[in-house]
Amino acid sequence: MKMIGRKFLLWGIGAALLLLGGYALWRKTAQDQPTYKEVQVQRGDLSLTVLTTGTVQPENRLEIKPPIAGRVDQVLIQEGEYVRKGTILVWMSSTERAALLDAARSQGPEEVKRWEDLYRPTPVIAPINGTVILRSVEAGQTFTNSESILVMSDRLTIKAQVDETDMAQVKLKQKAEIILDAYPGQSVPAVVDQIAFEAKNVNNVTTYVVDVLPLKTPDFMRSGMTANVSFKINERKGVLLLPVDCVTTQDGKRSVLKKNPNEAPSITAVETGLTDGKNIEILSGLTEGDTVLAIDAIQQLKSRSKAISPFSPGSVRGGGGRR
Repeated sequence: MKMIGRKFLLWGIGAALLLLGGYALWRKTAQDQPTYKEVQVQRGDLSLTVLTTGTVQPENRLEIKPPIAGRVDQVLIQEGEYVRKGTILVWMSSTERAALLDAARSQGPEEVKRWEDLYRPTPVIAPINGTVILRSVEAGQTFTNSESILVMSDRLTIKAQVDETDMAQVKLKQKAEIILDAYPGQSVPAVVDQIAFEAKNVNNVTTYVVDVLPLKTPDFMRSGMTANVSFKINERKGVLLLPVDCVTTQDGKRSVLKKNPNEAPSITAVETGLTDGKNIEILSGLTEGDTVLAIDAIQQLKSRSKAISPFSPGSVRGGGGRR
C-alpha cells in the first residue's frame, strides 16, 4: 500500500509540473502573439516645426521723463492707448509755476486766471508712435525730472529662447506661430524678425534670443505674457500620410504590411518623405484609401497585463489579432 501511495504522489507531482509547464508555454505564446490595427492611407497637411517658449516684450521700451521738475496739471491719455509722435500726453507746471498758482488761489479766481495766462504750462510730448504701456502719474502729483512718469512701446514682440541645436533651422522672415498661455485657443501668425548674434546660457543650455514679430498684434496681447512659439521649418499640403509606426525600416529600405482584399497581407515597399515624428509622408508604393496593418502596442500591452490561466473560469484564448 505504501508503494501504491508513493506512485500516486509522484504521478500527482508530475502532472502538476506538466500543467505548470503548459501554462507557462501558453502564457508566453499569448504574450508574444502580436495584435494588429488597421490604418488607412489619408491625405492631409504635414508641418515640421521647432517648438520653444518666450516672453512678450516691447521691441523698444521708452521711459518718458518730464523736462523739468514740477506738478501734473492734466493727464490726457490712458494706459493702453495708442498715440502718434508729437501728441501731448501730459500738461504740467514747473515748481515755480505751481507755487505761484497756489499763492494766487488765495487771492481769487481772477488772479489765478491772470497767472495762468502769463505763465503757460509745459507739455510732455510723445517722442515716438506707440502704445502707452505704463502710466505712473495722476493729476496733482509732484515729481522730479529724473522720475519716469510714462512708458511707451512702439510694438510688442516675443523674445523666444532657441536651443543652439535648432538654430540652423531658424531663418530671418521665417513663418512662425504664437500661442499665449493666457489665450491657448488663439493662434497669432508671426515672422522671425531678428536673431541674436550672442548666445546666452540658461540652466547650462546654450540658447539664442530670437525676436518673433506678430503680423498683427492682437488687442489681448500684453507685455510680460508667456508665449509658446513654433517655427515652421517645412510643410506639405495635401500629401499621403501614415502614422510612423506603420512603416518599418530594414537595410535602409522602408515597407509596410498592406492589407489586400480576399488575400493575405503583403509586405509592400514604400518611398517616404517628410515626417514630424508622428506622421510620415508617403511618396510612392501606396494610394489614398489603402489599408495597412500596424502592431497595436496599447492593445498588446493590455493583453499581456490581463493574461490569465486557460484553466480558470471565464478564461479566453490569446492571439485574437490578425496575422
